[in-house]
Amino acid sequence: MAEHISVTQISNHIGQEVTIKGWIYNRTDKGKLVFLLVRDGSGFVQCVAFKGDLEPEVFDKVMRLPQESSVIITGAVREDKRAPGIPGGYEVGVKQIEIVQEAGLDYPMSLKDHGVDFALDNRHLWLRMQSQWAILRVRATVMAATREWLDLNGFVEMSTPILTPAAAEGTTTLFETEYFDEGKAYLAQTGQLYNEANIFSFGKVYCFGPTFRAEKSKTRRHLTEFWMLEPEIAFCDLDGLMEIEEQMLTHIVQRVLRDRMPELKSLGRDISKLENIKAPFPRISYDDAAKIIQEFHEKETDPEKKELLKFDWGIDFGAPHETIITQQFDKPVFVYGYPTAVKAFYMEPWPNRPEVCKSVDLLAPEGYGEICGGSERISDPDALLQRIRDQKLPEEAFKWYLDLRKYGSVPHSGFGMGTERVTSWICGNEHVREAIAFPRTIKRVYP
Repeated sequence: MAEHISVTQISNHIGQEVTIKGWIYNRTDKGKLVFLLVRDGSGFVQCVAFKGDLEPEVFDKVMRLPQESSVIITGAVREDKRAPGIPGGYEVGVKQIEIVQEAGLDYPMSLKDHGVDFALDNRHLWLRMQSQWAILRVRATVMAATREWLDLNGFVEMSTPILTPAAAEGTTTLFETEYFDEGKAYLAQTGQLYNEANIFSFGKVYCFGPTFRAEKSKTRRHLTEFWMLEPEIAFCDLDGLMEIEEQMLTHIVQRVLRDRMPELKSLGRDISKLENIKAPFPRISYDDAAKIIQEFHEKETDPEKKELLKFDWGIDFGAPHETIITQQFDKPVFVYGYPTAVKAFYMEPWPNRPEVCKSVDLLAPEGYGEICGGSERISDPDALLQRIRDQKLPEEAFKWYLDLRKYGSVPHSGFGMGTERVTSWICGNEHVREAIAFPRTIKRVYP
């Protein structure tokens, strides 16, 4: 019997008879030949049916097989550099074919351009498209590489609550729910505060899971539900935090280049731009970044662009500002020392500059903007309590958080990394919605 293999293994079976189980992605008829591009979940391979090799009624069925019909194909593997696929360069000569199910002729996601809303309404089928398959394969590798680096470097994965009693970064971006007789609870914006508790037991920890933000943002960088990595490290200052981020991100990109090169090439990604992503990354202060933006604003002659680049010290960067900053570098760039007013309450003030905090954002090149955001945390209990009061947050809800500073407090730092943003940047996507299987935005909760 022919061995059942996955398409990713095909290069190891040249000249051998194998069985492929999958679905028809595309079909091309050329008289006595039918070319079937078959996907099996691991890749795409061309299977060639010759009229003389099959029973007449079988060949007739093959000639009419609709897209997405499920099949089991047996035949010999041969090398052919012209053969399309992922990985390409191989094809299977069809000797036997079992049609498991002949798909309906009304399959909506045909191989043509579709409008965004139509594609999202049919996301459950759009996932089968080659581009979406490739992006989500890269995403899976991003997540695996992230865990790999952290696990190998002494971090312990912790599961932090999805339901929380209080906001961590402001109450206007929370999804709220009634929680039995306990009043209101919220879907977590972050697991950070809980991981700050965990570091006093484990030293270096991370959580990796879904995060919820009720921001009414419509940009290509925003989702209401996304997956965020959040490491937290005891005895770590801001410089140490940046070293961890650049080492981890370097590992992620290099692992994707090693394991997902065919997928990246199928997406048309400029590989040379990713090959350059290696630590160390450049570091500039918010003050210096502000000067860069102001210089570009002064030179800009187009009124519309000039308005977009308008900037005053003390505000957070928007997408046009981040794009200007990252265009100055060919690697991700750290921007540190943001104004205290635009950052969360728990960030350590800069020495002798209370208007600035020990925060840092990592901005991806090519206009992709922030992919990581972090800070050194306030470690003094009195200073933290004052910040909670200044921002009129409920002291009782943060009593446990203040306890962390009373019993063995140490300098500590952490950051959050958005999986979809990193995946979008690596793949060269236009929108983060393609970097998650079923995106949730302010206008979409279906399917």
